Amino acid sequence: MDPVVAHRSSWRWFPWALVASLGVVVVANAALGWAAFSSFPGKAVEDDFGASNGYDKVLAAARAQSALGWDLQARVEHGRPVLLLTDRDGRPLDGARIAASAGRPLGPPLSFEPGFVGEGAGVYRAEGSLPSAGNWDLMLRVDLDGKMLAATRRLLLR
Repeated sequence: MDPVVAHRSSWRWFPWALVASLGVVVVANAALGWAAFSSFPGKAVEDDFGASNGYDKVLAAARAQSALGWDLQARVEHGRPVLLLTDRDGRPLDGARIAASAGRPLGPPLSFEPGFVGEGAGVYRAEGSLPSAGNWDLMLRVDLDGKMLAATRRLLLR
């Protein structure tokens, strides 16, 4: 054995391991970026600037709704959405007009527009049943005595 030949260190592989590790990170980030951009559905509104200028109105409406203190609970009974509307003190609110639409949050688009009928004691029952089992987002607009509440409730039909 030649005493001049030095023993080769294991550290000679370290730069290559570092480059390989960074390469894995770059490839993973590129794949995630491609997935994000290819699945982006687009704009929420056409006029972004105009929508942002009206945001103060959105905040004022949210404050007005919060000041009402109304509570709106939703459940499903025998396939039909049922709402319970009460005031700040838990007293039922009757005589409200309720406009609603229901849509699936995931999967193939499916929508349903239930009409709600008041039954008294703050209970409002949909005239029709949800068309299929699964999760549903119920978008609601409640009008009562010149006051308005907009809300979304998640329902699960088993």
